[in-house]
Amino acid sequence: MASALIYLFVVLVVAAVIYLLAALVFGRGEQLEALPPGATPTRLPAVDVEGADVRSLRFQQVVRGYKAAEVDWALERLANEVDDLRGQVAVLQRQLDIAGEQLQRARAVDREE
Repeated sequence: MASALIYLFVVLVVAAVIYLLAALVFGRGEQLEALPPGATPTRLPAVDVEGADVRSLRFQQVVRGYKAAEVDWALERLANEVDDLRGQVAVLQRQLDIAGEQLQRARAVDREE
C-alpha cells in the first residue's frame, strides 16, 4: 500500500514538473503581452473610424474572455459611426436624386426649344 502511494506521489510530482516546464517554454497561449493593471489596449479615433482602426482593436483579457465594458464601448462607438455614415449616405442620395431630376428637367426644356 505504501509503495502505491509513493508511486502515485512520484507520478504527480513528475506531471507537475512537466506542466510547469511546458508553461514556461510555451507560455499560456496569449498573443499579447500582459498589460499593467488598469491599462487598456482599446483605442479608436474620436471621429472617422476606418477599417484598419477596427482591425487593430485589442481588448483587455480577463478570466472569462474580454473585458465587457471595453467591448461595449467599442461596439457603441462603431454603431454611432455606422449611423453617421448611413445618415450621410442618405443625404447624398437625396441630393443626387434632386440633381438628377433637375438635369432631366433641364434636358426637357432644351428639347422643347
